[in-house]
Amino acid sequence: MNNTTSLEVWMRGPVHGVPALLQPVAHALLQVQEDAIKYTQNLTDEDIWKTPFGVASAAFHLQHISGVIDRMFTYADNRGLSEEQFAFLKKEGLEDRNLSLPILLSDLGQQVDTALTYLQNIDSSTLAETRYLGRKRIPTTCIGLLFHAAEHTQRHIGQLLVTARYLRTG
Repeated sequence: MNNTTSLEVWMRGPVHGVPALLQPVAHALLQVQEDAIKYTQNLTDEDIWKTPFGVASAAFHLQHISGVIDRMFTYADNRGLSEEQFAFLKKEGLEDRNLSLPILLSDLGQQVDTALTYLQNIDSSTLAETRYLGRKRIPTTCIGLLFHAAEHTQRHIGQLLVTARYLRTG
């Protein structure tokens, strides 16, 4: 019997229903979700707001990862950001003791689930179509935005790992 849960997500095979070209996006987002849980084990709700040496807090990284996924997928869907999304962006990293670690991890999980549903329902013929990023409407492509969501979240999960490791070892 082969235990695939010990393997990284990309080694476990295709994510059901996600087009082949977008498997790396799905794998990266699922890996981020798993790693966020693993890296924040044993951190307290107080720890997640600490900014050792002035670096971003673990809470910021969790919020930012969720926000980036949401924003990039909104742009990929050829829509602009809502007022709620702008409000979320402004609050990323601002200490809010009502946001516990379980809440932030749950929010991240919900955002990954939403992204996977989007990937499972995308019309693959739209991947090369032009899309626009931000208020400046920087031209890019649908697939470019989806891949940016994946790689940007990977960068932040790495930063989260370093912050969390420091917080645990002091």
